[in-house]
Amino acid sequence: MSRKGQRTSRYSAWSLVRHGLGAGGEWERAFRHHTPKQAYDVVIIGGGVHGLATAHYLAENHGITDIAVLEKSYIGSGGSGRNTAILRSNYLTPEGVRFYDRSVKLYEHLAADLNFNVMFSQRGHMTLAHNDSSLRTMHWRAEVNKLQGVDSSVIDPGEIKKLVPYMDVSTSTRYPILGALYHPPGGIIRHDAVVWGYARSADAHGVHIHQGTEVVGIDVTANRVTGVRTADGRRISAPVVVNCTAGWSTLISDMVGVDMPVQTFPLQAAVTEPVKPFLDTVVVSGTLHTYVSQTDRGELVFGASVDPFASYSTRGSLDFVEGLAGHVLELMPALSKMRLLRQWAGLCDMTPDYSPIMGLTPVEGFFVDVGWGTYGFKAGPVSGEAMAACIAHGKPPEIIAAFGLDRFEEGRLVGEKGAAAVGH
Repeated sequence: MSRKGQRTSRYSAWSLVRHGLGAGGEWERAFRHHTPKQAYDVVIIGGGVHGLATAHYLAENHGITDIAVLEKSYIGSGGSGRNTAILRSNYLTPEGVRFYDRSVKLYEHLAADLNFNVMFSQRGHMTLAHNDSSLRTMHWRAEVNKLQGVDSSVIDPGEIKKLVPYMDVSTSTRYPILGALYHPPGGIIRHDAVVWGYARSADAHGVHIHQGTEVVGIDVTANRVTGVRTADGRRISAPVVVNCTAGWSTLISDMVGVDMPVQTFPLQAAVTEPVKPFLDTVVVSGTLHTYVSQTDRGELVFGASVDPFASYSTRGSLDFVEGLAGHVLELMPALSKMRLLRQWAGLCDMTPDYSPIMGLTPVEGFFVDVGWGTYGFKAGPVSGEAMAACIAHGKPPEIIAAFGLDRFEEGRLVGEKGAAAVGH
């Protein structure tokens, strides 16, 4: 073959790969399209990481495969596609630390378990302290973490400067940095890869994923779930229905008459143009209500605390960008010339104690995995694993026993505000 012919042959082969054109001329589908059946053993409402992970572990760990995952839009279109994909386990309560540490452990092996690269980068997570009160909280969290076997420690400004050279650790700033809680196992991940990895695995086990299928009603007879109704007029029978929604969880639970102590707030985020990698650690400041990390493509991803008003809006605001930019520049003044590319918002279901609501409800067959606030994506794998066990055995496993709905009536709150308010 001539040299020109070799070039043409290589280009043709690359074109086939680039455009996904195999023998059939199409990409291989990650999961299949199914016509909804009239009945399933389990119906999961919500096609984000929690719903898909629950379906995966029901099939993988318990052999329950007659499952429908119903998503009113496309998979990952809610909180799973709008979060900033930060992972950590350095929470405040023993219950929270054990729970999120299990999730980090599952994330560490998720790519191998799903045979899908989820791009988990364990680059470390740093929570700054700007006053004595915050520093005391960091020491408290570090000791709770250590007792649970989680790698966390308090570091001083000199060590912070070594980890983040662009950080202003001088004493002349408005909010001087006194120290930080440093958590080496924390990092970032590709949220879309996690969603697609779970979806592909669930589908391979026989789970039906129905996109564009909105649930408008849940049927209950004699205090037991019997099925769901969808916006296209279908009725799907099922003895088990799982609420894995974010932002809309109270509306779904209202369909069966189960009140949730949850309020929904927007959470905004933004991303910059890509630059040469310089930030190897996730940086969080509760005092400044901001956090920042750098993606593998070089963009800086910023976020803040939830908006101060309840709303279902997912639009960004100029006020948010102005405040966020100012606080980020207080930490790293050298970023002043960087350009912002876009901003967005997601919906956060906040509970009174900043911990989730998981497990059984007063309506038999109706399970909830809701109330995730700003920290739901971190818990995707462990929530799916625990909810699958809860559904299969009819009782919550020990790791989520503290997160039951009945804790609010009994006064057994799991207060995570000190670690979850802006602890992304």
